Amino acid sequence: MKHLFSVFFILSVCIASFGQSLDANYLAYIEKYHTVAIRQQKLHGIPSSIILAQGLLESGAGRGRLAVEANNHFGIKCHDWTGDRIYHDDDERNECFRKYRHASESYEDHSLFLVNRSRYRNLFQLNPTDYVAWAHGLKAAGYATDPAYAQKLISLIERYNLHEYDKAHKGLFASHEEQVKNETVGVPQSERTIYKSNYIRIVVATANDTYASLAKELKISERRLRKYNEVGTDAEPRAGSIIYLAKKKKRAARSNQIHVVQPGETLYGISQQYGIQLISIYKLNDLSFEQGAYIGQILKLR
Repeated sequence: MKHLFSVFFILSVCIASFGQSLDANYLAYIEKYHTVAIRQQKLHGIPSSIILAQGLLESGAGRGRLAVEANNHFGIKCHDWTGDRIYHDDDERNECFRKYRHASESYEDHSLFLVNRSRYRNLFQLNPTDYVAWAHGLKAAGYATDPAYAQKLISLIERYNLHEYDKAHKGLFASHEEQVKNETVGVPQSERTIYKSNYIRIVVATANDTYASLAKELKISERRLRKYNEVGTDAEPRAGSIIYLAKKKKRAARSNQIHVVQPGETLYGISQQYGIQLISIYKLNDLSFEQGAYIGQILKLR
């Protein structure tokens, strides 16, 4: 967390030195979602600056209708989407857009949207700190119809110094979530990437995953997988969910002493984020089991 505050302090100093008018709503959006963007860079290799700039531009800094009513921060249309949806006028009237429970799901789905579509494949050959190439690459691949789309992204990145976050992701999440290259869980032929959160192996669920399918693929019993992730027999993962492949710990990593609760977060979601048992969060914070998290609450993780 200290590294995170240092990064934002440096960013704030840089912004202040520009001597130009900056939008307070944009600054608030960056403060709210920069850790989500950094996490996506760590998981998927998409520059944090590009993610934030797209979020700012597509959602109007979180104030557009799709963001407010559907938590859709990237203007992603339905396509093959089978989840909730919202209809909104865009290039044509009454177009179908994806609807999410939380903004974090929109961020993860945006990453998967780029990762899983062949027309964006060449982007992942670029340096993840080369935001200029990424911006032009997105436009060339047809992400947006606006001819000035690439330059708008670049202008936002440079005006708000978002490129600072491209360099921050290693330090911020190094001890929290470490990618283990070419590692599998008993299935050598599996192509699923294994990561680590709090030194525990995890995978990230995709749209069609179930606990049964994951258990079969990773050769872990479904009962154990559900137990590790503290879910009942009727629960199924959503796209972007963290799935633990071993029992979570009683304490978070040393670099994660506290967590400030954000809108839409739950105690269970926080326990999954940091690889800490849900009951430990209750005990560390002297909470009764009837209590939930509230916005701005400071939770001890160790």
